[in-house]
Amino acid sequence: MSATNSVSSDKLSRLIGTPSCPVIVDVRPDGDELLPASIRRRADEIREWAGALSGRRVVVSCVHGRELSAGVASILRSEGIEAEILEGGFAAWREAGLPVINASKLPERDPRGRTVWVTRARPKVDRIACPWLIRRFIDPAAVFLFVAPSEVAGVADRFGATPFDVEGVYWSHRGDMCTFDTMVEELGLGSIDAIARLAVIVRGADTARPEIAPQAAGLLAASLGLSRIYSDDLAQLEAGMLIYDAFYRWCRDAVDETHDWVSHKPRQARQPVNA
Repeated sequence: MSATNSVSSDKLSRLIGTPSCPVIVDVRPDGDELLPASIRRRADEIREWAGALSGRRVVVSCVHGRELSAGVASILRSEGIEAEILEGGFAAWREAGLPVINASKLPERDPRGRTVWVTRARPKVDRIACPWLIRRFIDPAAVFLFVAPSEVAGVADRFGATPFDVEGVYWSHRGDMCTFDTMVEELGLGSIDAIARLAVIVRGADTARPEIAPQAAGLLAASLGLSRIYSDDLAQLEAGMLIYDAFYRWCRDAVDETHDWVSHKPRQARQPVNA
């Protein structure tokens, strides 16, 4: 039986990757594996970080979903924050075979607990796709810096940012694979069918191989269109998030759905039968 104010692993997994995903707070004291899109916080410091969650829906996870997460969620609710616990905790998530993130792969976080990334300005495909993946599945508060190509290495060094989608760095193209592919593989997200399907589309759009997925040409067209609409890279990123949200939901929920104008025509009124 589900506990009061709890959410199941299955339900939470359906929310992760979407804009409606709650803030997932992992209060386990340690562990190299993380729930996707989660942040780690110390339970004994809750009074210090609870205020930052005001107005947000929160799911708290501990090892087994017992007194630690229940206590933290209860304190958050006493502060007026909508909070639930992950039913069965991290152990139930693992037992269900759901994906986890290898924390050792993640960059160091800044004093505010955020990962900081840097890449080339004027993004097209990979440099919007990767930030979408990071914000939806890794770090919802991640910061992205877009700078001139010649400045990426210096900014990375001076400001502790992790470079991506540039030559000679860890998070970049590998052979025929694009940077999005690299992140999916290294972060353990390839077991999510929708992400694996989306990765092929991104690869086709980013590496001039639209033939590998029919949707790749459409993604490339939308990406190039956004780059013409926005002169500000961060504004383009915010607009691009919606594009990738839509492609992700298609990959997850709508690949077998078709559409034509005939199926949406109003039904003809039946003619009365003459007596």
